[in-house]
Amino acid sequence: MPPRTRGGGISSASRRRPTGSERRRRVQMRDVEPAVDRDPVEHPQHDRDETEEVVEGVPGGPIDGSILRSFHNHIAAKIWLGEERAPLILVNHGAKLQLWELDMERSRIYETVQRSGLAPLTSCSHRVASRPMLSAFCERWQPETTTFHLPFGEMTITLDDVASILHIPVTGSMISFSQPLRVDAANALLVELLGTTDVEASRETEQCRSPSVRLLWLREHFSTITDASSDDDIEFATRAFLLHQVGCTLFADKSATSVAVVYLELFRDLSMVGSYAWGAACLAYLYRQLTTATRFEVRQLGGYLTLLQAWIYEHFPNMFSSPDLSYTESRPRALRWRPHVIPDTLQLVRERLDRLQISDVCWEPYVDHRAEHPFPEIAWYSGCIKCGQVVEPYHPERVLRQFVYIQTIPPRPFTPPRPDRSILLEQYWERWTDHVLTDQSRGRRCQYSGSGESVAEYMAWYDRISHRIVQPPQMRSGFTTDARSSLPSHAASTRDTVLRATTLSFMRHVISEGREQSHDHLWGALNEAYSILSGSDETSASHSTPSPDTRPFFSPPTFDYPPPASVDPQPPIVPPPPVTVAPPAPFADPSAPASDSTQSTTVYVRSKRTKKT
Repeated sequence: MPPRTRGGGISSASRRRPTGSERRRRVQMRDVEPAVDRDPVEHPQHDRDETEEVVEGVPGGPIDGSILRSFHNHIAAKIWLGEERAPLILVNHGAKLQLWELDMERSRIYETVQRSGLAPLTSCSHRVASRPMLSAFCERWQPETTTFHLPFGEMTITLDDVASILHIPVTGSMISFSQPLRVDAANALLVELLGTTDVEASRETEQCRSPSVRLLWLREHFSTITDASSDDDIEFATRAFLLHQVGCTLFADKSATSVAVVYLELFRDLSMVGSYAWGAACLAYLYRQLTTATRFEVRQLGGYLTLLQAWIYEHFPNMFSSPDLSYTESRPRALRWRPHVIPDTLQLVRERLDRLQISDVCWEPYVDHRAEHPFPEIAWYSGCIKCGQVVEPYHPERVLRQFVYIQTIPPRPFTPPRPDRSILLEQYWERWTDHVLTDQSRGRRCQYSGSGESVAEYMAWYDRISHRIVQPPQMRSGFTTDARSSLPSHAASTRDTVLRATTLSFMRHVISEGREQSHDHLWGALNEAYSILSGSDETSASHSTPSPDTRPFFSPPTFDYPPPASVDPQPPIVPPPPVTVAPPAPFADPSAPASDSTQSTTVYVRSKRTKKT
């Protein structure tokens, strides 16, 4: 027993302060009430005690750590302390979807897939994903708020984004599983719903070393079934196709080769596949993948990366996107863009996000899309979304500007309940109309469309609780020696290479837009290229790079650094006058006539080149 004082208390020598994990565990235990005392449809989002203690901040922010309570383990905190991580390895199966296509000989399978609501996934999936871009955004994801923390405030992927980008249902039954699937149960499910033998099912799960099957195994066993096959075989092949489709898209995991058998249960009754809220499940799964990737030791990013990449293209069109001019609004918004790998390094993309301003964001990207795809009211839902055992909070009140409302200081993010309380979550989700933000919670609409307004005190509050700048000052414009030594050889770039690649990337985007484009777009690219080139001269004080808080990026034409006119002009290059030069003496030839010594040749000299006339 610990030593006690005369009054019976524990002595100060044995008394210790609780650790951060103990405080978080204590808060979670305080927030969770017994199931018998809670109303069946009550949500724990308002159960958090408003008098929580303030957690100590970290260098570079947040100053107040009561919101981002796990930020000490965040990749952004490690970067600020000088540690570096290579771009994430992306799990993207866009190319694999093309390996199993439904032609006229498989029309019965095609019709069932069309009724399922998952048909758009085959055509709208991106085959290419940009590692630096997605990795940089992942560094700004905060698990407590399920939002991206940008220099001017929070943004996130909403249910409206999912519905517009993918055209899959965001309303319907919640995708929920009572408990994780064991290997023996997975084998039984394969035998029942796919018609395999016990030996084949056991061999496949043993090879995957989990209750999963390989995507290649599904294609090899079921892609050859046509309309001429039996009804049972067509039904098995339809389930296998849908399982292959969600494994390549909505629920792509880090194995990069397999899909969990537990999703096969959703295709038991093929007539009910379209009744699930696939968009909400996809969003919850992507939230969890982003949360996992914020840990320094994680090297991969799963989930449906087409959704994440298209969301970036939609809201930051002047930074990374390349539009497809043949796009029509009747198709999913993911097809509006031509995905490409940007030539910038992760550090340069990180710096571009550090300089991001409100005017660089497209707050209303789907205005032209509303005629074909109206705004889903469920996007205002405030609560939890679920995908099997994954439960994530959904906070539209933190991103009111994405709904063209003035951003106010949001309430504290709530802690999601345990996944085993699925009945409560399902009841809450089914009555989502009772849990949308009220008109009072939404506040006032922005005075100007797409202005991204916020209340006066918002930025002071946000600067205190967030980590606005990711790239530390001592590591801007390339790696330091210590950071480069911790990365593989192909990831390290010299300063000159970094600057040259960045400048060329802006020029390439301008050239690809063609002759007809706005002057602001041209000016923005030239402004950024000039700022990079002028910042590369470390010996000139007049060309020093401004701080991330003041350096413009595609902002109105106001220079924070000397414009090109301030540089001493060079005298114009005037070609010199022609010089008369005597021709060289010919070789002695007795039979040749005597040359005229007065004959001459006029030579014009221009930039180290000679031209005889």
